[in-house]
Amino acid sequence: MDLILAEKPSVAKNIADALEIKAKKDGYYEGDAYLITWAFGHLLELYDAKDYDPKFARWQESYFPFIPTQFKYKVKSTYNKPDTGAKKQLAIISRLARRHDVRRIISACDYDREGQLIGDSIISNLRADKPVFRMLLNEWTKQEVLRGLKHARPNSELITLRDAGVSRQWADWAIGINLTSVATLKYQPGRGSVLNIGRVLLPTLKIIYDRDKEIAAFTPERYYKLVALFQTAGGATYEGVYTCKKQTAFSEKQGLEQVASLLPGKLARAVHVERNEKKEYPPVLFNLSQLQGHITNKYKGWTADKVLKIAQSLYEKKLITYPRTSSTALEESLVKKTAAVLKAISKGLPYEKDIRFTTSKRIFNNAKVESHSAIIPTYMLPKRLNTEEAIVYNAVKNRFLMQFMPPAEFLETTIHTKLEEGVAEGFFVSKGREKRADGWHQVEQVNGKETFLPNVEEGERLKALSGKTSDHMTTPPKPHTEKTLLHIMETCGRKLDKDDAEQLMKGYAIGTAATRADTIKKLKDIGYIHASGKALHCTETGAKLVEQFPVQRLFDLAFTGRLEKQLFDIEKGRLDKQSFLQSIFAFIETAVQEIKADETGKIESMAKTKKRQVTETLGKCPLCEKPVIETNKAFGCSGWKSGCPFVIWKNDKYLARFKKKPTKTMVKSLLKHGFVNVKGLKSKNGKTFSATLRYQQQGNYFSWVLEFPKRGDGQ
Repeated sequence: MDLILAEKPSVAKNIADALEIKAKKDGYYEGDAYLITWAFGHLLELYDAKDYDPKFARWQESYFPFIPTQFKYKVKSTYNKPDTGAKKQLAIISRLARRHDVRRIISACDYDREGQLIGDSIISNLRADKPVFRMLLNEWTKQEVLRGLKHARPNSELITLRDAGVSRQWADWAIGINLTSVATLKYQPGRGSVLNIGRVLLPTLKIIYDRDKEIAAFTPERYYKLVALFQTAGGATYEGVYTCKKQTAFSEKQGLEQVASLLPGKLARAVHVERNEKKEYPPVLFNLSQLQGHITNKYKGWTADKVLKIAQSLYEKKLITYPRTSSTALEESLVKKTAAVLKAISKGLPYEKDIRFTTSKRIFNNAKVESHSAIIPTYMLPKRLNTEEAIVYNAVKNRFLMQFMPPAEFLETTIHTKLEEGVAEGFFVSKGREKRADGWHQVEQVNGKETFLPNVEEGERLKALSGKTSDHMTTPPKPHTEKTLLHIMETCGRKLDKDDAEQLMKGYAIGTAATRADTIKKLKDIGYIHASGKALHCTETGAKLVEQFPVQRLFDLAFTGRLEKQLFDIEKGRLDKQSFLQSIFAFIETAVQEIKADETGKIESMAKTKKRQVTETLGKCPLCEKPVIETNKAFGCSGWKSGCPFVIWKNDKYLARFKKKPTKTMVKSLLKHGFVNVKGLKSKNGKTFSATLRYQQQGNYFSWVLEFPKRGDGQ
């Protein structure tokens, strides 16, 4: 019997389905050859400082720097108390691991450093004397689960991956607890709010700050252009932009107007005509950052964090491969599997005849794959997707299909036209672009701008009809969006060719594909940046922090990039964990002293000064008629302190049986009408149905009553 540990319940379900195990127990599945249990992400977390010493319950500058002699773990906590669900699940995993019929433990957590850390921290806590193996998968389809079990590797071969995860976790804990504590005491004494300092937070903030400063310092300048209209002997016309000494924009208008006034009726000649057939190839396969950038840029209201959550859900539903990847190509070993996926998802498409499988190096290239291949669909076709899931899934599917379509083809034409009489020193440039074949543009109906030019031959004589000058103003740099910010974080701020970026920058980055969305979200949540539409800007707090905080190395992209590169090197076995941690702890010692010695003023925090939201009343309590309101955990009577028992828990177990959670809309209907019609309920066999729900009092408590509409009653 093998015990398989999955990272989440949904993944455990996928494994159980693949192994055709139906028997679900409390916290695990049981079959003839396998037990399958799960975590809820991190079940264990690092000690807080006060767990090492009670004095840290109240911060004082003299207590810092503080580096534990030994980092310790405890059960994940909620509101400073051990999480009962995590504690229970750890006990279940421990009991299963100690069963006499369990011969080995297989970690099936995500194949990345965080997944390795989650699995190893739980398994080491078990102290079960059983061999440990690792299942390394990129998707949760049945075929891959069976293959992964067959080729499970000894967990000892993943020590460097675990060391990278531990190093990241310990380093970020030590930086956070020391610098956040001392900075808060120094710059916000007695305010009751925290000034968050982090290894990835601050350089990301600095990127936005620098762009805001560029925009603020920008001074618009006026410039001028001259456009002439020419006519061929056959009567066709085209425009050309005046170019002199490689310039098309000029600071003086008078000279251009003189040329424009002399143009009408003048003879000209096409001194240079160049025509080129150009092929445009599709953009490369998505990694996570590029998927996030694509969707946040294309659709209003989307954030990188939202894209990641939906992509993760599609991954757990077996519809796409592992999303937290930095790669934009596929492993060469996936050729056969990819061909099968392409065949499955291309059936019936209007451009199916144009799809041709190829093993191009642009698609299959081990040198461009780091841990996980690019994101692609699996062979499983979605039966039903909601609107948001469809946006993410179709983006992945379409980008995949594009790789196997012909290139789009264009005829690009350049004409240089010069006046024969020497009226002007320069010449006029005309550029045309005509689409000859749609190719991969068919997948998403890409409609690029086309400019048609008449069929002019080199040396042909022409006639200038008119000339017109136009006024323009230079524009400031655009504010960063999540798309542009993700790109800078991914490349550590360096401007590199798209196809070479992954090779040149392996390991150098601000955060990882898995953490960048959370970094941007946290910067918003703690009040360092804010979004205005798609644009990101620093708040006053964020700007003051950049300008006043003395540990300037934490704002340096190169410094943070080197730290990320060192974690990458630990993962690859090129650097040992202890050397990295020693350098981090030495940096912390110095940084703490720099903060203590700083004499700048307070830094205001917006994290705790947001406008207090007005609590919405959902209706009257059916028991005491006081307002029913929403809290983090429930919809309940505002008179609960007076003893009113009316409450609808958000994790209601009865509704959970039907894969449903109570919503604000449902509660409003219940309070107003006494019932609510609910769609999308799921039966035990997975079928979806609709029903009427009532929440009726039975003694001192309320319980749900499920009713089905009668035939012909119109419901």
